[in-house]
Amino acid sequence: MPVEVTWWGHATCTIEDSEVRLLTDPLFARRLAHLRRRRGAAPPPEAAVADAVLVSHLHADHLHVPSLARLAPGTRLIVPAGAVRSVPGLAKLGLDITQVRAGDTVRVGDIAVRVVPARHDGRRLPFGPHRSPALGYVVEGTARTYFAGDTGLFEDMADAVGPVDVALLPVGGWGPRLGPDHLDAGRAAEALAALGALSAVPVHYGTYWPIGMDAVRPHEFHAPGEEFVRHAARLAPKAAVHRLGHGERVRLEATR
Repeated sequence: MPVEVTWWGHATCTIEDSEVRLLTDPLFARRLAHLRRRRGAAPPPEAAVADAVLVSHLHADHLHVPSLARLAPGTRLIVPAGAVRSVPGLAKLGLDITQVRAGDTVRVGDIAVRVVPARHDGRRLPFGPHRSPALGYVVEGTARTYFAGDTGLFEDMADAVGPVDVALLPVGGWGPRLGPDHLDAGRAAEALAALGALSAVPVHYGTYWPIGMDAVRPHEFHAPGEEFVRHAARLAPKAAVHRLGHGERVRLEATR
């Protein structure tokens, strides 16, 4: 049975494997603070249907409480340790919350979700001390699918993540410049080469942009997906890159 990946925009994806449906970092808003959705319609209601939701870190474009409120009551929500303390609104949503750290494994039906580290600021900005880690997840079913969340390259990344078949990698951001501990298209291709995944989907680009800044470095909004394809062809030539449009789905066979 193949794994299916749907990209809804930004870091929001649906991963379907072994009849289990997982949703990553749901962000369904047309506007978030100073950001507006510039490409793709807002995801349809069925995007909020999931057996479990994986949240990589506490930044508001990854842990968005109004988007989580669209989930069915009782949906399993997997979040970094400390999230409930840092974001009190989570406890009011009626979700089944599991707080995790790197090294943990959570079962969802026939799927094992392995929690892996990320190099990124995990705080609930702009307030509070650094109480929650940024995380990635490896979904292990028919295939091993790595959702990186938001991360920079780190030296032992391949060992920490382990062997994977599919990599969902951030290749950009939501503004004209990326801060530290992010992947751009080139660094994402380096990560793909190190991980050895034979299928990749670029995410976290081409969706949100600051209001009033359309003319500021617009290539940083439009170009990262194509640049990732180009860099991956050079650094990870055995990998097939699937550059999806918003709402598009790809079916991928496991390589093992």
